[in-house]
Parts: sequence; C-alpha cells; structure tokens
Amino acid sequence: MKNIVKMCIFALTAAIAASSCGEKKNDDGFRYLLDEFADLKVMRYKVPGWEDLSLRQKEYAYHLAEAAKYGRDILWDQNCKWNLPIRHAVENVLENYQGDRSGEDFAKFTVYAKRLFFSNGIHHHYAEDKFFPECSREYFASLFEAVGVEDAETLLDVIYSPDKYLQRRSTSTEGDIVALSSVNYYDGVTRKEVEDYYARIADPSDPEPVSYGLNTKVVKGEDGVVREETWKVGGIYSDAISKICQELELAAEYAENDIQKRHIALLVEYYKTGDLRKWDEYSIEWVKDTLGTVDFVNGFVEDYNDPLGRKGTWEALVNIKDMEASARTEKLSAEAQWFEDHSPVDPRFRKKTVKGISAKVINAVCLAGDTYPSTPIGINLPNADWIRKEYGSKSVTISNITRAYDLAALESPNSTLEEFAYSEEEKELYRKWGDIAEEIHTDLHECLGHGSGQLLPGVSTTAMGEYASALEEARADLFGLYYSADPKMVELGIMPSEEAYKAEYSSYIRNGLFVQFTRVEPGRPNTEAHMQNRKLIAEWCYEKGAADNVIEKKVRDGKTYFVVNDFEALRGLFAELLAEVQRIKSEGDYEAGKALIETYAVNIDPALHKEVRERYAALGLKPYGGFVNPDIVPVVKRGKVVDYRLVYCDDYLGQMLAYGKKYGTL
Repeated sequence: MKNIVKMCIFALTAAIAASSCGEKKNDDGFRYLLDEFADLKVMRYKVPGWEDLSLRQKEYAYHLAEAAKYGRDILWDQNCKWNLPIRHAVENVLENYQGDRSGEDFAKFTVYAKRLFFSNGIHHHYAEDKFFPECSREYFASLFEAVGVEDAETLLDVIYSPDKYLQRRSTSTEGDIVALSSVNYYDGVTRKEVEDYYARIADPSDPEPVSYGLNTKVVKGEDGVVREETWKVGGIYSDAISKICQELELAAEYAENDIQKRHIALLVEYYKTGDLRKWDEYSIEWVKDTLGTVDFVNGFVEDYNDPLGRKGTWEALVNIKDMEASARTEKLSAEAQWFEDHSPVDPRFRKKTVKGISAKVINAVCLAGDTYPSTPIGINLPNADWIRKEYGSKSVTISNITRAYDLAALESPNSTLEEFAYSEEEKELYRKWGDIAEEIHTDLHECLGHGSGQLLPGVSTTAMGEYASALEEARADLFGLYYSADPKMVELGIMPSEEAYKAEYSSYIRNGLFVQFTRVEPGRPNTEAHMQNRKLIAEWCYEKGAADNVIEKKVRDGKTYFVVNDFEALRGLFAELLAEVQRIKSEGDYEAGKALIETYAVNIDPALHKEVRERYAALGLKPYGGFVNPDIVPVVKRGKVVDYRLVYCDDYLGQMLAYGKKYGTL
C-alpha cells in the first residue's frame, strides 16, 4: 500500500527571508502590508496578467474562485471539531456587539479573532499549538452573553482550557498521537486501530493504489466496528461540496480546452461519489492540461495535518500562467532526465525514464482552504507516486506571492539580513544574488526534486510513517541545493553566475541552524515538517563538516553567527545526505529515517533559541505572513456581464466576515 507523496508547501521562511531583500522596489504606490498583530502580518498581492485575459478566461477563473471559496468551512472543521462553533460565536460578537469597543480588553479580543481567522481555527497555523486570548475568560464570557451565544461555557472551556486540544497535530514520541491530536479526522479510534484498519483494506500488490483514507474520517461506532465516513456529496461536508460542484460545473462552460472540461467533470464525479479511483483519473487528466493559461487546484490534497499522514486537508488555488517567467522553469523540466541521471544517489534509486514533468511560474488569483491566508510559494502535484512515475507532474512557483512578500518587507525599516549575516561580504552576496538564487532553489525543489528518485519494488510510501513529510521535504530541498551549484545551471542560462548559488547556501544554513527558530515558542521542540527539514539538513552538515570547519559558528559582541567557509565541501555534504535520504525512502528504512529526524531535526539549543528570539524581537518584524484575496467583481451592462475586474481588499477582518456570510455552508 502506498500513501501520497507529500505536496510541497515550500514555505522556506518566506516571511523571514523576504525581509532581507534589498534590490526590489515598490514604485507604483500599491500598499502590500495591510495589518500586523501577534506574530503575524497580513498582506495584499497584485495579479499581473489579469487584464490580458479574455472575457471567457476571466469567467472561467471567476467560477473556479467561487468553487474555491465555498470550501472554506471544510478546512475549519477538519482542523478541529470546535473551530466552526467558536468562529461563529466570534463573528457574532464582531458583527453585533453594541457595548464599548474602545477599551483594551476589546482590542485583545479582536487580536484573538484575527489570529483565529488567520489560522483557520484555534491552533497556530504553523506551530500547531493552541493559542489563547489575552483578555480574561470573564470578559470573553461577557461578550458572548451580550450577543446571546449558545453553549457559551462549553466554547469558553475549549478556548481557555490549559489541558484540552493543545495541539492540532501531535508529534509526541509518547502516547497515542491520534488521541493527542485535535484534528477532526478520527473519532473514538486509536492509532493501532486505524493502522490495522488500513492494513486490512489495502492491496499491497496493486501497482496503482489509491490514496487510502485521503477523503474520509475514521470512526468507531457503538457496535465497536471501525469504519470510514466519506467527505462527499451526501456524506460529510455535503452542503459545502455541493456548492463547490455547482461552481465547478459553471466553470467548465468557460473552459479553455476539452482537457479542462474532462478533468473538471472527473473532479465533480469524484466529489459526488467519493471514489478515489476517480480522484486518480482526475489527477491524470489534470496533469495533461499544460496548454491552458488559467489553472487550479481543488480538493483534499495535503496530508501534513494528519498525524498518520493519510487525510487530505481541503485546499484550493486559482492561478494564471506567467508566460515570461515560465521560460526558466520550462528549461529545467526539459532537462529533467539529465538531472536524474547525474543525481548523486545510488543508480538503483533513480528513475530510468522521467516522464511528463511540466513546470511553470504562476500568479495567484484566489487562495482558499489550506492555502488561505498563509499560502505556499511553490506546489508540486499530483501526489500519488505511481501517477508521477507513469504520467508526470506539474510544478509551479507562485511569482506574485513571492513578490508581495518582498515588497511588503520594504515597508519595514529593519532587515534580518543586517542582523544575522556575519560579514559585509556575505550581505553583499545576498543583495546581489539572493532573490534569484532562492527562486532557482525553489524551482529545482518543486520542478525536479519531488519528482526525482523511485522506490524499490514492494516498498510502501507509508513506510516512513510520521517522519515521511519532513524526510520528503528534505529530499527535495537537498536536490535543489545540490544542483543550484552545478555548472549545468549556468550553462542553461538559469543561474546568472557561478558564484550566485553561494547566496542561497549561506542563507539556507543561517536560517536552518538559527534564524527560523524565531517562529518557535520558548521551550518548545521543532515540530513543523518544513522547519524540521531545514534543521535536519543544516545541523547534519554542520556536524559532519566540523572537522574541516565547513560551517563555522562565530560569536561577535555576544551575538552568534553561522558562516559557510567552504562552499564546495558543503555541496559535497548535501550530496552525501541526499544519497542517504533517498536510500532511506527507496528502501523504506523507517528506523534510519526516525534516527535522522530525532537526532537532527527536533531539539533546539535553549541558549541559541533564547538569543535568536530576542534579537529578532528587537527588529519589530513579524515572522509569519499571509494574504487577503482581491475580489473578482462582475461588470454588468444592460443585464449582461461584460468584464470581471479585480478590487484589492483593504480590510482584513472585513474580508473574513464577508467570507463567513457568503461562503458559510457548515
């Protein structure tokens, strides 16, 4: 049996890294930074190319965006069963409270509401720990009482309890991670019962296995029988999925080609039946659509939130192709076989024939579900290993999101580059090449890294268990890091200089060993898969290169820095670790994968942790970022839609409340 290959939410530390960029300029007067609170900032993004679309293409994108937004409530409920009742109660207060809104307590309540909306629930969107209001329970209760919230005490217990629903997804090495997780994927079952259930129904000899459990909740009834309940029309989330299907069917009327019509029809059929074979058929047809300008993701896709790595969180993204920028990624995909053949991994683990890798740069039009407000900057799909092997995959980097991060950072006077880079030479290297080197690493990670390598016959993609996500991200990152420094990149005209890769190497090590832990609360371990991946790579290379001083820890004026002394040797270490991570995955070596993660990826040095948080706090920056969507507004003349225009939102809470009214289904 196989699990899905992890979709990349290749966040790097976009919110952190972007604040280091000094070359891009915001000359058009557009305000990117919209709001800041807690450890978060909310931004806007522009959509280049929208006005170049035909009316038909805009109509297609409009209905795809409506389908995306109608799935919003699904993610909220998936993240925790209490999220929607709490959100509805908070919305009630924000819309109907007639008391004093000018005091400090109401301001604290408002910050909690903003955090709730940003995280699609009561747990931090990245750290996954429950966050708490800064106002008292008594004050919160008075607000609920003032607007007539039903079952207020129960909701307050969930919000304020220090020992209930503490983590969205548990990574504990002790206890049952299913029982300890707050996600709403399981009810009344233990980890062993879930694993035994799938062991019974999966066919290990099937060369084209479905993604077992991707679109279901596992429950144990009063009869003691473990079973699945499906997310589909007529099943769980029926009202939301019905609206999604209606908008998808409207979108199909304006599709750019027959392939788009076919894959939309298959997606709708999948939503109506819950049949995972239809999901695979849809994914295959979706991969074939490489000619359209407008594209989308819509479905139960990402399995990072599931402690067992099976259940797909609902997400959607509507986008248009950036024709000019896609030239770079198309060069990479055209050379996919060369990169595979020259990979430093054991030849047994390389694909003999790389099929159907398409790569492009896109501009987001609408973010939804698990991509809203906090979104990836790159995506590689579909997830099924056998589909990727036989039919290929689509890889994208999201240009306008990256640009929005960079330009929003210019609205802040401070820079992480100035604070955490050791020398002027290192800073100048990043100023000169950092933006393009990071983009190319992302391209390699997405376009080729996730699609590289193969499992040995009989090895299950579930073999890595709870460590699969971090190991897969490490594998793709290492592939990108290794090839960023390859002369082939300069030869292809992708990397602008033989020296440019060094900016990404220095930034990656600086971030993986130190800077990224501004995002982790004091005393907490490092649990998020992408952060574990980066720490694993940087920590392993730091240790293995210690004898040759490849990476040096330096202290100046009481401040710690990590400096790359030997870039060529570091590339060799990346190659060595890539070979080992690929071996682990290809052979299904769970114990070796576990040892890598537990040794290098989890525990943070307390002194370094304290220092980096203090230094970062002094900069006044927010380590996490997310976005509001532009509104797609029909232009009607004489009763007929003649255009669709973009209206850029300037009210974060306003959009959240408007979405709750218009797209609330559950």
